[in-house]
Amino acid sequence: MGRTPPSAQELRNRQRISTWLFAICFMLVGMIALGGYTRLTGSGLSIMDWRPITGMIPPLSHAEWERQFALYKTIPQYKILHDGFGLAGFQQIFWAEWTHRFWGRLMGLVLLVPLVWFSITGALTRSLALRLVLFFVLGGLQGAIGWFMVASGFNPDSTAVAPVRLVLHLCCAFALYIAILWTALSVRTPRPAFIPATPEVVRVHRLVWAICLLVGITVIAGGFTAGTHAGFAYNTFPLMDGHLIPQGYARLHPFWLNWFQNIPAVQFDHRLLATTTALVIGGTIVLGLRTPQLGQDVHNALAVLGWLVLLQYALGITTLLLVVPVWAGTVHQTCAAIVLTAAIVTLHRLRGVGHP
Repeated sequence: MGRTPPSAQELRNRQRISTWLFAICFMLVGMIALGGYTRLTGSGLSIMDWRPITGMIPPLSHAEWERQFALYKTIPQYKILHDGFGLAGFQQIFWAEWTHRFWGRLMGLVLLVPLVWFSITGALTRSLALRLVLFFVLGGLQGAIGWFMVASGFNPDSTAVAPVRLVLHLCCAFALYIAILWTALSVRTPRPAFIPATPEVVRVHRLVWAICLLVGITVIAGGFTAGTHAGFAYNTFPLMDGHLIPQGYARLHPFWLNWFQNIPAVQFDHRLLATTTALVIGGTIVLGLRTPQLGQDVHNALAVLGWLVLLQYALGITTLLLVVPVWAGTVHQTCAAIVLTAAIVTLHRLRGVGHP
């Protein structure tokens, strides 16, 4: 039996709901960019108190600015890095962190208000409404994880947040982004186009799964590179101080600690993963474009993914050679989210493999 075609109202609801969810995805990419900027400018520790609601209001008087500045003066970052830092300098980093937090609160409102409206008007199915409520809860949890990360920077002799907590915060942001993006794509096109499961198609499908996994692992490695400030060392390419594998790669014991704490190993692993990911994407594109059964939509998605990974690889090298300027580091982190987007879109377009 054939499927019943969707009604005009159902099509309108799909359009409105998916557009709303894509807008949230766009805001999440902006949040990832702001997070990179606050990290690179050392702004993340400038707000010493966590007030989920009233924190939306910035200091409105000179006395409040002085209070916030006095709090900042009590932490090691000020004493070690910014001793003598004036109020104007503090305000500059404060506004960066406040904007980051405000953007997160704004995203919560952009998710919650339409969610209530669409639920009341019956535009959402029960399962989709429950999923979106879960996203809202996870978004709030992400704010708490962010404060858990920031609090680690208040420890004695600490001038930045703990790398493990930074990576946890980053991973949760990307996981939430993937979930909302996949939901938006599925609402827009709930029935995938059928793709015959030939051996060539199945091979490409598996490779795209591998690409998504590799991009995710590379992002995690990039988080440790950022958290340990490994990008400020070995600022040559392709060799690291004249060596393919840097000296001191395995100096920590047990060995696995090198992957998370040892700067030569952390940076080398990120380079290796990025290169492997780029090569796998290149090979997948060659195989995919030679497989006409995939269809034009998949071919287009693969082509976009290829151009984006070339851009991201070039940005990574540029960021390294220029010793991580704020603009390059921020753009590099943002582009990682865009590459992941292209990989997820490609995988989503392959949902119909073997499913008529």
